[in-house]
Amino acid sequence: MSERVNVLKTYKLYINGAFPRSESGRYFIINDKSGKQLANMCRASRKDFRNAVVAARKAFDGWMSRSAYNRGQILYRIAEMMEGRKNQFVDELVSQGHSKNKAQKEVEASIDRFIYYAGWSDKYQQVFGTVNPVASPHFNFSMPEPTGVVVASAPDDQPLISLSTLIAVTIVGGNTCIVLASELKPLTAITLAEVLNSSDVPAGVVNILTGYREELISHFSSHMDVNSIWYTNGDKKNRKLIQENASKNVKRVHFTTFDDWTKEAAENPYLIQDFQEIKTTWHPVGI
Repeated sequence: MSERVNVLKTYKLYINGAFPRSESGRYFIINDKSGKQLANMCRASRKDFRNAVVAARKAFDGWMSRSAYNRGQILYRIAEMMEGRKNQFVDELVSQGHSKNKAQKEVEASIDRFIYYAGWSDKYQQVFGTVNPVASPHFNFSMPEPTGVVVASAPDDQPLISLSTLIAVTIVGGNTCIVLASELKPLTAITLAEVLNSSDVPAGVVNILTGYREELISHFSSHMDVNSIWYTNGDKKNRKLIQENASKNVKRVHFTTFDDWTKEAAENPYLIQDFQEIKTTWHPVGI
């Protein structure tokens, strides 16, 4: 008998709660460290990104209107589902060059990251909201509200924990997001999308693209219906391009780099604040 040929998985995009192939029909190949082919990845296009923005905008009002407690429940459910597929995440990271120990550490940190932000879902409002002293007979309250549609790009070194952080931070505050997965190690991104798809996350709240950063970053930063962009790579060329494009519709721009995404520096409630607007309300005393 001839030797059996393994069936390689085609990792698709995740847009609006579904797994479409790229509208362009393009793919790129992911190899292991020995050069052996691991999988086919969809190469997202500008049209794929625009579709993701439409889905995120459509989902925004409903997700923002969810109670903070319910959003926390859903983030916790994501962690539960990831725990059940821990071995798959570890195997995918190992196949892309991680050591077994490093992969286990990253997967466990990613699960814990969703639990951490699930706990903040109904608490950050008290930390960042205030009752302001005023000279007139009024109550004056400042409260955080979500920015809107957030676009983010994950780095290559720690592809799962960085992606988990980007998603958890943005959606726990009521935003919707489109995230570009690691270009070099994207396998766990679509496995995470499969987890999200079965974790009570409404369609369109999280959209995950795979593809080339250099091709998509200009579209990310120039789209007029994106409210904020979170860029986690240190290259100066793209940072300058993002700032220039973002100025056209006054997008909020956040540049963040961490040496180690598993450490406490990448796990704090002030990251949530970066994607919140502060709304101030006046109310007369006695009414």
